[in-house]
Order: sequence, then C-alpha cells, then structure tokens
Amino acid sequence: SERMSDLEVLVEAINRHELPPENYQWYIDLRRYGTVPHSGFGLGLERTVAWIAGISHIRETSPFPRTLNRMRP
Repeated sequence: SERMSDLEVLVEAINRHELPPENYQWYIDLRRYGTVPHSGFGLGLERTVAWIAGISHIRETSPFPRTLNRMRP
C-alpha cells in the first residue's frame, strides 16, 4: 500500500468523507512537516506459512484463531 503524501489531497479526502479533521491532526502534521512518498508491504507470518504449506485457510496457521465462538486465546 502506498501512503498518501500530498497534504492537499489528504485534507480533501478527510473532508469528502466527512471525517472530523481534529481526529487526524497528528497524521496531517506528519504530512505537513516532512514526508516522502513511501509504501509498505506486510504479508504476515500466518499468511506466509499458509502459502508455503498450501493451507487454504489462514485460521489453520494461527495458534489462537478468532472464530464466532472464541474471540480471546
């Protein structure tokens, strides 16, 4: 995913989605006072294990999967 680095586009998006700008002021300040275009990629351990092992559902690779009946380990 690529982070939004253009301050004007960020503020326009916040306003367009009718989000309260004060909740995002810290993020707006990050963009205002110095940022460079950057991206990230996070596959995650469970997804990697599922891919290597050929497992079809990520739940099978997690030691404490969340299900409808179990939300905590």
